[in-house]
This record gives sequence, structure tokens and C-alpha cells, in this order.
Amino acid sequence: MHTRRAFLGTLSLPAAAVVAGIPLRPTALRARAHDLARELAAHPGGPAETAGDEDFWFEVSRAFTVDRTLVNLNNGGVSPSPAWVQEAMKRHLDYSNLAPPYTMWRILEPQREGVRERMARAWGVDPEEVAFTRNASESLQILQLGIDLARGDEVLTTTQDYPRMITTFKQRERREGIVLRQIRIPIPAEDPQEVVRRFEEAITPRTRLILACHMINITGQILPVRELAAMARRHDIPLIIDGAHALAHFDFQLSDLACDNYSTSLHKWLFAPHGTGLLYVRREKIPEIWPLMAAPERMDSDIRKFEEIGTHPAANYLAIGEALTFHQGIGGARKDARLVYLRDYWAKRLLAHDRVRLHTSLKPGFACGIATVEVEGIDPHALNDHLWNRHRILAVAIKHPEFEGIRVSPSVYTRLEELDRFADAVEDVLRNGLPA
Repeated sequence: MHTRRAFLGTLSLPAAAVVAGIPLRPTALRARAHDLARELAAHPGGPAETAGDEDFWFEVSRAFTVDRTLVNLNNGGVSPSPAWVQEAMKRHLDYSNLAPPYTMWRILEPQREGVRERMARAWGVDPEEVAFTRNASESLQILQLGIDLARGDEVLTTTQDYPRMITTFKQRERREGIVLRQIRIPIPAEDPQEVVRRFEEAITPRTRLILACHMINITGQILPVRELAAMARRHDIPLIIDGAHALAHFDFQLSDLACDNYSTSLHKWLFAPHGTGLLYVRREKIPEIWPLMAAPERMDSDIRKFEEIGTHPAANYLAIGEALTFHQGIGGARKDARLVYLRDYWAKRLLAHDRVRLHTSLKPGFACGIATVEVEGIDPHALNDHLWNRHRILAVAIKHPEFEGIRVSPSVYTRLEELDRFADAVEDVLRNGLPA
């Protein structure tokens, strides 16, 4: 068996031959990706032991083609894909363009079913409950716009939900006369029962729909989705779950959440091609939801009605399979532990300073790799600009009515030296302020 170091070294092999217009090297690369998955899975350490094993994560990081002249701490926005995921998509795209009506529609499109089967199996649900979309926003808008509401019906969510989803409901307010109601939850929220209580207390006789995040994008807060789903079910109110940042980020099974639907992006923490997402809908709930684009009546109970978007590439969706293999090779629990390790590495260092405040819990189970940090007396936008302009560090400035700070989201390819670079830059600002 090849060592992990030897295997990853093959990623830089020169291009191989081309037969019938189809490059062979990516095919070999895909096979080696499966070898890597097996070798990573065979690593003797459990999640806790592996979290700080820099040799292990160095090998993982070599699968990526990231620019090391900068420090990317905005993986919560969109992530780079490993090299063989990129190569797989390029291979499928090249093949598509040989004769698209045949190669893309007849040969490649049916292969989507194999990816559907694997994704469903990985997260413990039925393949007939999994649809592929372009992102979490599309998945969520299928639900937000596909559930019938009447004038005066109320929709309940929080003040921290993703702006695009709030905009979607506000458009329904203007167009259809529904009512959007938003509640506040603690920052950070470390009492699941309190979160559920606040949602439940806000329910009125007119409440017809609830939206809740699994992981809040601006703080990394993990909400008690299973408990919220049970509460909503008691009141016979549909609950939409926004899992844009959760799937393949921290370790869980969709089947364990006991929810009726789940929306996520696959180009964030699964490292799939950009523009790929997933929508899970429990089988018996599929007929109740209208697709965004019209589907024939015979598809009313078919999860594929949510994929009726007209001509679309096959390449992006088929390459999800390589991303899944990479994720499985690392292992969900080890990935979870590593992201927590990286968060704690920089956060605990900065928290030693009196003017630093963290808006994300460090307690187990309430957050993972995303955290938002505030430097009191420093405008987050000015700090974010300084980090980029002076230090080539990418992060996100957050200025919410209830809090503000810099959102930091490293990934599995992030090196500790890069987090030191970030912490050094923030500590310099703490000592000397921002340059004039």
C-alpha cells in the first residue's frame, strides 16, 4: 500500500495521454482519491488524537490547490475543492462537450442517480428523499415559496437568519400579504431549552410556518434542530431547516434530526464543486411542496421535481461523488474535531486580551469551526479591511444590530502558522490600533 505522503505526491504528476478527446489522468486521479480515502480512514488515531496531528492534516492539505500567499479564513462563504474534485468536474465537462445531447444527456445525466444513492446513504436517508440543487438558497426557496400560505398567515424565524431567506419572506409579505415575525435568541445560545422556549412562546394562532438554522452563518451557533422539529410537530406547523453551514462541517446524521426537510450547500464544507446544493424532503411531505420551476403532475410525489430547472451541467453534480469520497476518507468525526481544534487555537489565544469578546460558544456541541470575534473599540469593517490590505488575510466583517465582529472560518487545509499570522495581526491592532 502506498503511504499517504507518497500518494499525495502523485497529485503533481504530469498530464497523461488523451484518448478520444477524454484525458486519462483525471480518471487515475479519481482512483487514487479512493486509495487516499482508505488510507486516511486507516489512520490509527481517533478524532481527539487526530485533531492536533499536524502530519496528518498536512497530508490532507496537499489535496488542495489553494493560494498560500494569502490566508483564507472565509471558508464559510465558499470553499475550494480538492484537486481531484476539480479534475473530475473538468473531465465530465470535457466529455459533455463532445456531443452534449448524447454525452451529457444520455450518458452522464443518468449517473446522477449513483451520486444520489451515495449521498443518501452517507447521511442515513432514502435516495428518493434527496434532490440536488445549486445551493442552499435554492433549496430553501423551494420550501419557502413552495408551501402554500394565505394573506395574514404568519411565518416565524429569528433576527439572525440568513439575509436572502429573510428577503424571500419579505417578498411574500409584499406580494401575498403574509406576516414575517422574528424573535431574538441569546448570543451565544448555550441553553437549548431556552431556544426552543423562545420559538414556542412566539407561536400564535396565525403561525403557519417556522424557519430555523441548524448553524447560524454569522456566529457559527448550532441550534437544537431535533428539539425544534419535535416542538413544531406538536403544533402541527411545518419547520424549514437551513443547514447551509452544517452538513459535512460537524458530525451528524440527517436521519437523527427527525426533521421533515433540510437544505444545504455542498460547496462549503463538503468541498464539492461550486454551485452544488442538496435538498432533503421526507417522502410523505414531497407532494405538499410546489417546485420552483413547474413540473408535470406525474412528478408530484417525485423528489426529482425539485431538479426541474431546464438545461444544466452534469459535471458539477457528478463530481460531488469525489468530494464525498474525500470527506469519508477524513471521517466526519475527525473533521469535526479538527475544525474545533483550529477554532480554539486562535480564539483562546485572543481571549487572553481584555478587549476581545467572542460571540460564539466554545462549549462542546454549540459551535464548530466558525466563530465571530469582536475587538472592542475597533470597527469590524475597518479591521477586516486592514487584515486584507496589510496582511492578505480574508475574513468577514459582521455588523448586526445585536452584535458585531469578524467571522473567522478556517478549513481542513488551514495551517497553524496561518492562524498565528491572523492572531499576530489582531494583537498588533490591540497594542497599536489601526494605522491612520
